[in-house]
Amino acid sequence: ASQSARAALAGFAVARAWRSAPRPVDADDLLPERALAGDPLAKQTLIERIYRPLQAHSTDLVTTLWSYLDNGRSLEATARELFVHPNTVRYRLKRVSEVIGWDATGPREALILQTALILGSIGAAEQVRRRPPLRRPSR
Repeated sequence: ASQSARAALAGFAVARAWRSAPRPVDADDLLPERALAGDPLAKQTLIERIYRPLQAHSTDLVTTLWSYLDNGRSLEATARELFVHPNTVRYRLKRVSEVIGWDATGPREALILQTALILGSIGAAEQVRRRPPLRRPSR
């Protein structure tokens, strides 16, 4: 089966996991559920559309997004954790939205973004472990 056919089947299988999903729902709208169900295409899509662009753009954006999501989407708690003004957090979240097109302030989008951050972090850790050890030149 083609990748899109597999994605559609995976989307159908996990659609019930998003309680308030519109019917019908596009398979791409079910990326976190599909990724949690083990769909490699969904995992790759989340990493490539969200995690990598943010990493490439600014580690401050990634750090701010992690903190914001970990602090229950509270601007004030995020600002305290990062030792910045709440307006700085607002600005960075706006930049996150401009870079990747998703807004972290909504509950559904927060789930998508948090799933992408987790998958990206796991993937980054696996890449580090897979690197061959550095060899010293023999004398």
